[in-house]
Amino acid sequence: MDQIADAAAQPVTRSLRGLDWLNFFIANFQTGFGPFISVYLTGVGWTQGAIGVALSAGTAAAMASQVPGGALVDATRSKRAATAAAIIAIMASALLIALWPALLPITLAEILHAFASTVLGPAIAALSLALVPPGAFGERLGRNARFLAMGNAFAAGLMGIFGYYISDRAVFLLTAALGLPALAALRMVRNRDLVHAALAATPSTAKPEPAGSLWRVLKDRRLLVYSASVGLFQFGNAAMLPIAAAMVTKRAGGEAQLVIAACIIAPQIITAAISPWAGRAAEEWGRRPILLLGFCALPIRGILFAGIVNPYLIVVIQLLDGLSAGILGVLSPLIVADVARASGRYTTSLGVVGLAIGGGATLSTTVAGLVADSFGVSAAFLSLAAGGIGAAVFVWALLSETKPALDPGIRR
Repeated sequence: MDQIADAAAQPVTRSLRGLDWLNFFIANFQTGFGPFISVYLTGVGWTQGAIGVALSAGTAAAMASQVPGGALVDATRSKRAATAAAIIAIMASALLIALWPALLPITLAEILHAFASTVLGPAIAALSLALVPPGAFGERLGRNARFLAMGNAFAAGLMGIFGYYISDRAVFLLTAALGLPALAALRMVRNRDLVHAALAATPSTAKPEPAGSLWRVLKDRRLLVYSASVGLFQFGNAAMLPIAAAMVTKRAGGEAQLVIAACIIAPQIITAAISPWAGRAAEEWGRRPILLLGFCALPIRGILFAGIVNPYLIVVIQLLDGLSAGILGVLSPLIVADVARASGRYTTSLGVVGLAIGGGATLSTTVAGLVADSFGVSAAFLSLAAGGIGAAVFVWALLSETKPALDPGIRR
C-alpha cells in the first residue's frame, strides 16, 4: 500500500517542483522589463520623452487589461495553455525590443508584454490553486513568492553582467532566451495533477453558474475593501524607491549605482526568507494579522526615509520592503481565493485587485513627484507614509477575516 501511495504522490511532487522552477524562470525574464529598458533605449539615442511615451503605453495597456486578462484565464479550458501562451508572448516582446528599437515596435512590445503579464500572473495562481488542497494554498503561495524572489535577485545580477560586459541589447536577447527554461518547467506540471480546485475543471465538466455570479463577486464587500486597501498601499509604496534612488544619486556620487543595486537585491533575500512563513502563518492565525504586519512596514519605511541623512542607510531601511513584498505576494492571491474560490471567478477577481494596484502605483509616482518638487523629498516620503497608514487603517477597521472557518489549518 505504501508503494502505491508513493507512486501516486510522485507525479504530484514533479508538478509542484515544476511550479517552483516555473516561478523562478518567470521572475528571470520579467526582470528584463524593469529599469533595463530605459538604459537600453537611452543608449540607442532615445529621448526621455520618447521613452516615457512607450512606457506609458505599456502602463495604460496593463491597467486596461487587468480584469479582461483575469477573465480570459477563468474562461480558458487549460490553465497550462494560457500560461504557455503568455510566456511566448513575453518572449516575442523581448525580441521586438532587442531587434527593432524604433517607436512603433517598442510601443507594440510594451503593450504585448503588459497584456501577457496580466494573463500570466492569474494563470500561475490558478495552477497553484489547482495543485494543492485548500488548506495548503497559503504555504504554496509562499513557495511561489520565494522562488520569484530568488529569480528576481538572480536575474538582476545576470542581466547587469550581460549589460556591462556585452551590450544593453544582450539583456533583452537573454530575456527572450530565459523563456525557454520557463516553458520546460511548465511541461513538468501535469494536467492530471490539477485536481484540487474547481478551477481545474473544464467548461464541459464544470457546473454552470447562476446568472449574475460575476456581479455578485465584484460587489463582495471584502473584495472591494481589500482592493481599496491594496490600492492605498501601492500609492504609498510605488514611488518610494524611485525617490530614494534620486536622493542617493545626489548624495552618494559614483557609488550610487551600487547602492541602488543593493536596494533591489537585498529585499529579495528577505522576501525569499519570509514568504513561506507568511503562508503558514496566514493558514494558522488568519489573514488579517499577517496582512497588517506587512502593511505597517510601509509607513515605518517612509518615516525612516524622511529622516535619513546617510544615503548608505537606505539599504538597511529598504529591507522593510522585502517584508511587505513577501507578505503581500502571498496574502493577495490567498485573500482573493477566500472570497472568490466557490464562484469560479478567481482570476477575474485577481484582475480587479490588480487594477487597484495599478491605479495606486500610477497616482503614487505623480503625486510624490509633485510633492517632492514643491515641498522637498522628506515631505514626499511622509505623504507616501500617510498612504501606508491609510491602507493599514482600512484593513484594521473595515476588512473582515476571510479565512474559511472550516479550513484544515484553523485553530480550535
